[in-house]
Amino acid sequence: MPRKILLHPLAVRVAHWLNAFAIACMLTSGWGIYNASPIFGFRFPAWMTLGGWLGGSIAWHFAAMWLLVANGLFYLAYGAASGHFRRHLLPLRARDVVTDAAQALRFRLAHRPGIYNAVQKLLYWAVMLLGVLVVLSGLSIWKPVQLDWLVDLFGGFDFARKVHFAAMAGIAGFVLVHLALVAIVPSTLLPMVTGRGRAEEGAS
Repeated sequence: MPRKILLHPLAVRVAHWLNAFAIACMLTSGWGIYNASPIFGFRFPAWMTLGGWLGGSIAWHFAAMWLLVANGLFYLAYGAASGHFRRHLLPLRARDVVTDAAQALRFRLAHRPGIYNAVQKLLYWAVMLLGVLVVLSGLSIWKPVQLDWLVDLFGGFDFARKVHFAAMAGIAGFVLVHLALVAIVPSTLLPMVTGRGRAEEGAS
């Protein structure tokens, strides 16, 4: 029997599933808020929204926001203090991203449990930056008077709404890619629950 080792520490698994819940709530409640005052020429179907009405969507959105912020700060602190970022998300080189992306497009990129390829590293850093952007832009449209300097930084209230929408759309895109990869390689799901699996190297 192949030896199973720790791929995902408990802290990483807890942060992952809390993020999954918070982002799902923020996306669907955010679509409900968007529908009350659309930026673009479309609305989301009611079944895709959370909250039932504008007030309910706003309540869900803010509740999920505090969970996302608290969990995000915990994950960033853990990643930096434990060396998780240094070991698994660094180094990140442009040539490695190009090479791995080309291999992935030809379906030749091997999956090694517990080891992130360069494209995965880039996507994880990108979604963390999008998380920071979505929180800052969200704060600017929540408190436009108290945080007028932040609104100005985003180029005004209307543009801050567009930035917020674009950042959430980017996070939604990451989630779709993430789910697609899990569907292609379903063996990656169980280790994110149990923490253990077969790998060449653990992800401690």
